[in-house]
Amino acid sequence: MRGDDQQQVILFSYRSVEDRIPQDHPLRVIRQLVEPILRDLSPRFETLYSRYGRPSIPPEHLLRALLLQILYTIRSERQLMEQLDYNLLYRWFIGLNPDDAVWVPTVFTKNRDRLLAGDIAEAFFQGVLAQANVRQLLSHEHFTVDGTLLEAWASHKSVRPIAEQPTRAVSAGDDDPKNPTVNFHGEKRSNATHRSVTDPDARLARKSKGTAAILAYLGSVITENRHGLVVATDVRAPDGHAEETAALEMVTTLESRGAHRTLGADKGFDTAGFVQGAREAGVTPHVSQNIHRRRPTSAIDDRTTRHPGYVVSQRKRKLVEEGFGWGKTIGLLRKLRHRGREKVGWIFTFTTAVYNLVRIRTLIRVNACA
Repeated sequence: MRGDDQQQVILFSYRSVEDRIPQDHPLRVIRQLVEPILRDLSPRFETLYSRYGRPSIPPEHLLRALLLQILYTIRSERQLMEQLDYNLLYRWFIGLNPDDAVWVPTVFTKNRDRLLAGDIAEAFFQGVLAQANVRQLLSHEHFTVDGTLLEAWASHKSVRPIAEQPTRAVSAGDDDPKNPTVNFHGEKRSNATHRSVTDPDARLARKSKGTAAILAYLGSVITENRHGLVVATDVRAPDGHAEETAALEMVTTLESRGAHRTLGADKGFDTAGFVQGAREAGVTPHVSQNIHRRRPTSAIDDRTTRHPGYVVSQRKRKLVEEGFGWGKTIGLLRKLRHRGREKVGWIFTFTTAVYNLVRIRTLIRVNACA
């Protein structure tokens, strides 16, 4: 029997939001991992807020909303607020009742920036690592380092000489002062002489020879080799030695538990300076040898490559690419939405923490099925 197409509005519902979320939904595990971290961060939250005035958006709600934005690739805060208005799954995860009003996007953004001053991203990142460590998912002896370019939220039209404001050739009849037609033909630009007026911390960089230069930041990470979880992050302006410098600085922050620690890396790190610096930091550099016709020798010799652990490090170091791929495909890092090294670093660290949460959720499910 065919049912009637009735569209009568139901004023009341007798099912709770909790009952509507499937018991095997992936967000349930994420929420179970996040809740103890937020409880541990509560004393830090207290220092960021005044004891007087109107109550603001709870910082726990802010972080859960930012988690959703990254997990579901929601491009803007305005779109996030729009989906919060009708998506019961999002409301359940954040902790909002079905009748609670959503926040104004600008108010949400300003409250999010408050967390930047308290360095909450790094504290949250360390909390996620603590959750992984309790479950014995981390290796404290074998690591991998790598970096990737993060395209800045600035265009080539914003690049100006440092010393003076240039007079650019504008097409005749161009009546768009906010986005003028600019001719860069014949103009030589470099990081030594030019800066972006939109994002002065960004630098011109290219991935490889023969590719176009972009305004970008360098995002570097160190992953442990057991499951590919990120244990350290760094964001800075790219230059010829920024990747090596960031790697050596991050190594010194690692917790030392093993008597013999290794650090895998690709051919770009096969330099005498990096190899020497890694050894001085107390780690054995398992760097891929960069040998070719113009460079017949490598900074890594047979004393390192002859050990079976070197071959294992070369296989495991590929796990670091999975984090970069997830961050740029899912985590909104392919094209940055924020400006300034401090804010970009905050977002990069927080996105990396969310990636670790997804990895831990998967590992928990795999171990439960084993």
